[in-house]
Amino acid sequence: MKNSNSNTKLILLHPYIQKQGNSNRLWLLAFFSFFTVAFLLTLIYTRQSIPIKTTAAAAAVVPNAAPATSANPALPTTVINTLLHYASRSNDSFHMSYAELKPISDVLRKCSSPCNLLIFGLTHETLLWKALNHNGRTVFIDENRYYAAYFEELHPEIDVFDVQYTTKMSEKRELITSAKEQIRNECRPVQNLLFSECKLGLNDLPNHVYEVDWDVILVDGPRGDGQEGPGRMSAIFTAGVLARSKKGGNPKTHVFVHDYYRDVEKIYGDEFLCRENLVEANDMLAHFVLEKMDENCFQYCHNRTKSSGSSSS
Repeated sequence: MKNSNSNTKLILLHPYIQKQGNSNRLWLLAFFSFFTVAFLLTLIYTRQSIPIKTTAAAAAVVPNAAPATSANPALPTTVINTLLHYASRSNDSFHMSYAELKPISDVLRKCSSPCNLLIFGLTHETLLWKALNHNGRTVFIDENRYYAAYFEELHPEIDVFDVQYTTKMSEKRELITSAKEQIRNECRPVQNLLFSECKLGLNDLPNHVYEVDWDVILVDGPRGDGQEGPGRMSAIFTAGVLARSKKGGNPKTHVFVHDYYRDVEKIYGDEFLCRENLVEANDMLAHFVLEKMDENCFQYCHNRTKSSGSSSS
């Protein structure tokens, strides 16, 4: 007869196994505790940072929104005077003098913020105009695409667009005649030049340039010397049309023409910006103030004897 206890097995648990189980539970508890604390810290930090990120995103989505005046106050008078002083100290004839810089600076200073400034030509004063139009929009148009790209690479904060001029100084008389003949069609004073075929109009600028209501326009380019040079005929004509075609904002636009002693600048200024709008002028700088016009008006200058092709509507 077999013993009934012969198949009984005795299992002994070593104390080390029990200690190992307790140790694993402690590690597991520590692991969950660490991630719980990390989650809570992440949640608190995220809630605090959401308003900052939202504000930055809103500014990126709405690039034309007016900057906060408290964060970006206007330049102090002493800073403006210092900039003008040092910018005009050069003996280089290509630099503007203080007498030329001051009228433009005064207008920018009085301009409502943000001020929209359009400049034809990259010059020695480019960085100065950008600085003086603090908080405003400043756009430059230049004839040399390579120099425009080079300048923008050196100064990423500068907005430069290149344009291909199709005019020549030798055509200055013919271009005026052509514009007068087309004054009721392609060369009318109020229009969106983006869709124009007028020989004097610049129609290959970025689309948004035609949509902005420019407060100040400075014509200091392109090259105006030599019969084969493009001259400033198109720049002056385009400035006149942009000023008269404003949709909103201030109805007046200040247009400055540099090198006013030269024939093209004077003739085209008188023809398309008009002497009746001339506020101040000397050999180097002319200051015109133009008002926006009705789209059914087909006369650039009112105080002028009517000529064929430029009759009033």
